[in-house]
Amino acid sequence: MEQKPARARLIDAAHQLMQTKGLARTTTKEIAKAAGCSEAALYKHFLSKEELFVVVLKERLPKVDGILRKLITEPGEGERSVEQNLTEIARQAALFYEQSFPIAASLYAEPRLKERHDAAMRELSTGPHLPIRGVDTYLRAEQTAGRVPADADTYAAASLLMGACAQRAFAYDATETGGPPQSLDAFAASLARTLVRGLGR
Repeated sequence: MEQKPARARLIDAAHQLMQTKGLARTTTKEIAKAAGCSEAALYKHFLSKEELFVVVLKERLPKVDGILRKLITEPGEGERSVEQNLTEIARQAALFYEQSFPIAASLYAEPRLKERHDAAMRELSTGPHLPIRGVDTYLRAEQTAGRVPADADTYAAASLLMGACAQRAFAYDATETGGPPQSLDAFAASLARTLVRGLGR
C-alpha cells in the first residue's frame, strides 16, 4: 500500500495528537515523529504549530465555512427556507465545536500560551470570531433578498446561533445522562426555528 504524502501524514498525526493531548501539550516534535517525518520536514509544510492547527480544523473537522460561502452567494438557492439553511449551519457548527473543543480547551489553562496562540491566529487572519461573521453575512444576504426583516439584528442572531452550538459541545458532560437532552438533528432544528421566530417575519 502506497504511503500518504508527508503533508497528509503530518495533518493526520496532528489531528490525532491534538484530540488526545490537546493543542497546548502537543509538540511539533511529537507530531513529526508520529507522522514518520523529521521536525524539519514539518516546517517545510507548515510555518508553525498554529498553522497546522488551522489546517486540521479546515481539513479534518466538519465544515461550516463551505456552507456559509455557498449560502452567502446564493441565499435562496433551491428554494430552501432560511430556517432550513440555519438548521444545516447549526448542525455543522455543533459537530465542529464538539470535535474542536477537546483540541483547543487546554490552551485556556495556560494564559501565556493562549496569548501566543491568539497572536498567531491574528497573523494567520483567522480565529473563532469568523464563523459568527459568516453567519451574520449570510443573514444580511437574506435581508437583501427580502427573506429576513430589514430591522433584524443579524449579528446578535449569528452570535446566539454559534454560541448555542459551542455551548452544546461542553455543557452536558456532568449531567446524569452524560450528554445533551436532544439529538443533534433535533437541537439544530429547534435552534433554527427559535432563531427565525426571533428574527421576525
